[in-house]
Amino acid sequence: MKTELEIKLNAFRVSQKFPVPPSMMSTKRSQTQKMRLPTFTQKVPLEVPSPTEKDWSKDNIEDYVIKDLDQGWDSLPQPYRMINKLVNLVFDLAWELIEERDTLKESESDCIQLTIYPPLTEVQLNKMPNCMAISQDYVFIGVGKGFFIYNLYNTKRICTWEKLKVDVTSIWATDLGNEILIALLDEMGIIRLFYFYKDSLFLIKAINEVEDTSKHNTCVKMAISQGGDFAAFLLQGVGDVWLDVYKLPKESWLKEVEHPQVTSNAKKKARQTQLNPVDPTPVDNLEMDMNIYFRGDIKLSFPVPIMKIKPPKPITGTTFKSPLEVFAKVEDCYGLGSGQNHFIKESQWEHQAEIFYTSYRKFLDGEWEEEPLSSATFHFLLPSCLTAIPTEVRSPSGVACILGIHWTRHHNFFLYSLNRTLKDKADPEGVWPCAAPIVISQLSCSSSYLVLACEDGVLTLWDLAEGFPLGVVALPEGCTCQSLHFLKYFLIHKGQKMFPEGPVKSQMKCVVLCTDASLYLVEASGTQEPTISMLVERC
Repeated sequence: MKTELEIKLNAFRVSQKFPVPPSMMSTKRSQTQKMRLPTFTQKVPLEVPSPTEKDWSKDNIEDYVIKDLDQGWDSLPQPYRMINKLVNLVFDLAWELIEERDTLKESESDCIQLTIYPPLTEVQLNKMPNCMAISQDYVFIGVGKGFFIYNLYNTKRICTWEKLKVDVTSIWATDLGNEILIALLDEMGIIRLFYFYKDSLFLIKAINEVEDTSKHNTCVKMAISQGGDFAAFLLQGVGDVWLDVYKLPKESWLKEVEHPQVTSNAKKKARQTQLNPVDPTPVDNLEMDMNIYFRGDIKLSFPVPIMKIKPPKPITGTTFKSPLEVFAKVEDCYGLGSGQNHFIKESQWEHQAEIFYTSYRKFLDGEWEEEPLSSATFHFLLPSCLTAIPTEVRSPSGVACILGIHWTRHHNFFLYSLNRTLKDKADPEGVWPCAAPIVISQLSCSSSYLVLACEDGVLTLWDLAEGFPLGVVALPEGCTCQSLHFLKYFLIHKGQKMFPEGPVKSQMKCVVLCTDASLYLVEASGTQEPTISMLVERC
């Protein structure tokens, strides 16, 4: 037998699940007013039903309404109460979505809207382009076996040169005034120079083409100075790499094309030929849509080699017995500790090597990988206070006079004078040592600013025009520079960018992309300390 307390508790639980119908509430209102439940269940009467379900009344069972204790004020019957909840939920979700869109629109309105320029015309190419270069009013498109020349104004093809057996991989075009210097690199690594003057195209020379294929050298990288006075080609042979620097005879080329001297073979042909896209000989058929002639009968002066630079040799031990012998062997005016001319005794070198091998034996016991060939990054620098050039060999304004170069896995940035001949010894006129190996070096378009990025994440900013460093910036720990990009200097005024009209001195901005995909903006102004700010966080 159940106790009286258990019966009452069981009845109370049942009353919470099945409240008394409204008809019963109206007849016994006076009784229920005397006894009330707590405030959160005041709508449920305090009537104790029979303890067994079989004794419950079956009358008006359809009028029973399940009350929601969490929402005592809600008197809607089912299923309308559930419908009301779903409608409120949909409304809340829609309201959150509207707020997110409004926030996004406000953030976009604060940013500067980019102007979208639709293309004016479309050029249909009959071959897949591999590379492209633009100079003056012409666009040069490298394709398989040669290149095309198009006019930018009427988008018409004015010249076709297809005389190669391999595809073109890279093409450069440099403005020489009224003329254009074109450099073409094919899959075999052979670099060819072309001269484009008015209505004629001339082949100057294939720089590294040789008859003996076993002695063939591959061009890895090239650069042409501003104005086209000098050119440098990084060549790679069998287990060796070096940099060839040439002086380009622009004045001679202009005289030779204005007053051409036709070769004997061309005189026999007795006619000027136009470019043929199929025939590998200089003679071709006339095409009505082309007005540029390939002058294979005229030979232009070859570029003059002035320097051959090889990577720095590794530091080895010396047989000198005393410092006096060392100073006696130091050539020219170079001193010790300038980034070069380091002399270490063989015994010291062997001792340091033994210490290193003992400390890192567990890492060195594996197979040794062959060290890749060193590569170089080089820039043509204009005259400035940072480059010591004798007065008698001063270069004209706007003409490069210094070649700056750094090799991979090396700490030094070398400066070589371009006022020399091939017979002169290729020693640098200056060396800028860094605390860590240089990873990236970038020169601005105006050749006024230079940034050196080291392996430890330190950036050195140089103002070449004024002749002083703008500062040193350290990237956050773990970040290494992958690429550098100079920006046109701007100021933020009332939320918009303002670009000064004239040239800005000793003020620069550049964007640094790191290996972890983070992006930073570096700003330097005069003698103030440079600043760095994050644009994109790392992944």
